[in-house]
Amino acid sequence: MPQVKIYARDTHLATARAELSDAVHSCIVDGLSMPDSKKFQRFIPLAAEDFVYPEPRTERYTIIEISMFEGRSAEAKRTLIRLLFERLGARCGLAPDDVEITLFETPASHWGIRGLPGDELTLNYPVKV
Repeated sequence: MPQVKIYARDTHLATARAELSDAVHSCIVDGLSMPDSKKFQRFIPLAAEDFVYPEPRTERYTIIEISMFEGRSAEAKRTLIRLLFERLGARCGLAPDDVEITLFETPASHWGIRGLPGDELTLNYPVKV
């Protein structure tokens, strides 16, 4: 159940939120074998003065942070990253220079979900992909 944070200029998110949401979620479903129902996203809109970045990034510069249980293979993580670049380009018109992705993995025991530590949950999806 990866948790996604998407940071971008407020003006960009105002017009691209739905497309970004759908594209990112499709990558998580396909790249990490997640059920379609496991969609957890937060959008963090930033004013121009609060979002500093160098050229050649544009006003559409978008940062995606994905937090998840550890256990996915390096190949699954590479696949997810490749899918994100591919689909964000095709579906949202984002150039590779305007996208940065960071994956954060923590042990399941470091999560609290539905009243339990994450390592005590019964999951309906695989983590070891």
